[in-house]
Amino acid sequence: IAVIGYGSQGRGQSRNMADSGLNVIVGLREGGSSWQKAIDDGMNVKTIEEAAEAADIIHILLPDETQEKVYKEQIAPYVEAGNTISFSHGYNIHFGLIDPAEDVNIVMFAPKGPGSMVRRTYEEGFGIPGLVAVERDATGDALQLALGMAKACGLTKAGVLETTFQEETETDLFGEQTVLCGGITELINAGFTTLVEAGYQPEIAYFETCHEVKLIVDLIYEKGFAGMWHDVSNTAEYGGLTRGKRIITQEAKDGMKTVLKEIQDGTFKKQWAEENATDGANLKEMRAAQEQEDIEIVGARLRKACGLQKDD
Repeated sequence: IAVIGYGSQGRGQSRNMADSGLNVIVGLREGGSSWQKAIDDGMNVKTIEEAAEAADIIHILLPDETQEKVYKEQIAPYVEAGNTISFSHGYNIHFGLIDPAEDVNIVMFAPKGPGSMVRRTYEEGFGIPGLVAVERDATGDALQLALGMAKACGLTKAGVLETTFQEETETDLFGEQTVLCGGITELINAGFTTLVEAGYQPEIAYFETCHEVKLIVDLIYEKGFAGMWHDVSNTAEYGGLTRGKRIITQEAKDGMKTVLKEIQDGTFKKQWAEENATDGANLKEMRAAQEQEDIEIVGARLRKACGLQKDD
């Protein structure tokens, strides 16, 4: 198994599979930032081309925006009939950016958590839940191969769900954009700004609208909505249940439907490709602007003061 890439997922998954007894090669750019790290971790490290040529299964864990170019230039020339191309996110297959030959398996096993958790829970003797999918079964045993890799990563101890590349890709993008990343940051910042503009201290506003989010999310993660409501005060429960729908209105839900449609019809894929064609010019501007938001400035100061954030 050639694992291409050694970021968070690449490092966690390749080490788990190797420790489970699988024959893992890590394929990297020679001399790149991860080359020595992988060697120091005891991994068998080769160039991407060497790893692809040697492997029966090629598991691609590069960023979405770089996979197409690397596959076409450094992996595809070495793919043989009966090989398996594997992913942990369906983006490049679902949107047709990577299209292996008909005699090649296309599978996915996807941990539902960051690579650090994939590794940590494995070392603790358990794992995190995951997904498996088969886009093409050229050899007749593609699902078994995907399940085998998921098991070697520790996912089957927590449980895996079978899905499709389309379902995984579209729901993953939707969750990121509307709730997990885009939605929650906008909600937090709107709450913070509302309190500050009303004359409350920025530090108090930060604690009430941002800092405590983790505490509530942890309760939901462990106990669900009902368990969270049980653990907060009756005042919080009543206030949340009677006021929450004033915030997430039908207009917000309509916006979510629009976001989903743009994912489904390829609008987002087109925009993301155009963004990468400019080397992320707009993304860099948005990052710089976000760093200057009041909530970021106040939050950085408070996290440092509370010992939650260390200097780089």
